Amino acid sequence: MKAVYTFADLQSWETVTADEKLPLRLAVLGDPIAHSASPPMHNAALSACGLEMAYCRLHIHPEELAAALHLLPSKGFVGVNCTIPHKGGALAIVDEADTHARLAGSVNTIRIGKDGLLEGFSTDGLGLERAVSEQLGVELSTMRVLVLGAGGGAGQAVSMHCANADVRHLTLINRTVEKLHPLQEAIAEIYPREQISVAAWNDAALAKALDQSDLVVNCSSLGMKPEDPSPIPASLIAPRHLLFDTIYTADHTPLMRAAESAGARSANGLTMLLYQGEVAFEIWFQRPAPLDVMREALFAQARGK
Repeated sequence: MKAVYTFADLQSWETVTADEKLPLRLAVLGDPIAHSASPPMHNAALSACGLEMAYCRLHIHPEELAAALHLLPSKGFVGVNCTIPHKGGALAIVDEADTHARLAGSVNTIRIGKDGLLEGFSTDGLGLERAVSEQLGVELSTMRVLVLGAGGGAGQAVSMHCANADVRHLTLINRTVEKLHPLQEAIAEIYPREQISVAAWNDAALAKALDQSDLVVNCSSLGMKPEDPSPIPASLIAPRHLLFDTIYTADHTPLMRAAESAGARSANGLTMLLYQGEVAFEIWFQRPAPLDVMREALFAQARGK
């Protein structure tokens, strides 16, 4: 199996994958995608369940997304995951979307349904809630939550899930504050407007927002590169804060290092990815996912980096 396949490969899928031991019927689509830790986790699950197929990475550019998704049924795919920057675009392309996806304004899991229909789902919120409970030992509904980078696909999904979970207060922060206004209006349909705060991304706004927040969820891409600064300066973090970074490409992201220097607890997004994978597997196959197997494979790969 190649480390990464392209849209050109997908167009000639039968030829490109002819020599594979197992048919490639699941994938994660993104741009970039080489960093994705999903294939080892899902391939371990498929093997444990005796499902004779494999999961791979597809590097799809935004302008290729619609054509790529519409090719999937004819190429024998069971389903795919969508990651940055395709979650919002995927919602506009799928034939059907579940409640989580519609509320989130994004799709990160697609099932190929009857007659080749593209069925869209969002597992971001559920993945976050389960990971926060396991890693930080708190229930999401008891928290005052600050979502950093709320204007993106994962940020919108997490924000809507927090509202749906009836968190005590919800603060949305984004570099382009105008992007938050439609999200704020959508959230206000299911959550008390007076419990929603919206702010631009600067130190003054962060300081004010942190004063009324318990849990910070970083949904921005800041921290994916080792040289990135922390999205929140350590000087603004208090020991009482809990920080969850959806980025999982490092054991200690810049945000986690800032939290450590401030004496606060934090976690990266690896466990969130695990629970997102669990929900996706159950969507595709309508059976319980082998969570222990998936956990072992995912964390083994992370340790091997």
